[in-house]
Amino acid sequence: MKMERREIEEKVNDFLVEEMEIEADKIKPEALLKDLGLDSLDFVDIVVIVERTFGFKIKPEEMADVKTVGAFYNYIESKL
Repeated sequence: MKMERREIEEKVNDFLVEEMEIEADKIKPEALLKDLGLDSLDFVDIVVIVERTFGFKIKPEEMADVKTVGAFYNYIESKL
């Protein structure tokens, strides 16, 4: 099942706001993930949420180059 880009962005934004308690207005494609106040434990939670929400396994080494929210959307889109 191919998910629309907009739907991917909405799901990511929703869990960043709901689960990670990031203010919605800070979540922009150009925003750096590290500037959103996420620490390494948060990334563990994000991996679990992404796997549950989108149904694929994240390999940590693949996430190494994902620095921005937009790159995160791209990464998820490329895996679906």
